[in-house]
Amino acid sequence: MRRPLLPVALALAALTVAALSGCGGAVFTARGAGGEAGAGAPAAPGTGSAAPSSKPASPQWNSQPPPAGRGPRDYDPEADAGADIAAALAAAKQDGRPVLIDFGADWCVDCRVLGVRFRQAGPAALLAKYHVVKVDVGEFDRNLNVAERYVDLGTSGIPALAVLDPASGDIKVATNQGEFSSARSMSAAQVEEFLKRWL
Repeated sequence: MRRPLLPVALALAALTVAALSGCGGAVFTARGAGGEAGAGAPAAPGTGSAAPSSKPASPQWNSQPPPAGRGPRDYDPEADAGADIAAALAAAKQDGRPVLIDFGADWCVDCRVLGVRFRQAGPAALLAKYHVVKVDVGEFDRNLNVAERYVDLGTSGIPALAVLDPASGDIKVATNQGEFSSARSMSAAQVEEFLKRWL
């Protein structure tokens, strides 16, 4: 008698649900913050951070060119996320523009789609009114100590956005309910509406 394929079917169903629901917290919960199975809580502070960047901190896009053989990279795994956010906050105090932090990863389809939406005319014009910092979270194993200060990746999935007040640095908005975790289904107008609301 053949053994039933139920375990395989259940695993495939879980992967399908995760794929259909975007790059959300399902992957984070299943793999865990440190990449181990079954761990669902964010890593302790001080773990999972990216290596310090050799390029100067910038409050704008992490726009280092991609390595050979790769497509465009929005989320730089070598960037120093803490330094980039600190530089953005310092600039924000000078000019009064809020800081928008975009937590995501290049493997995430929704993150890549949001990057495309950000480059479209309406959203791009509004993004010019922010200091934008993109933070790579890898496979939920990088920069988690930075992310946990601003968003709950377990409920938000990625991409996850946080907007910081330019004067105080306090969190004005965090997309902890997964507002962007299915960005592939969002239009540029919908992204633009969020950006307007947060200014």
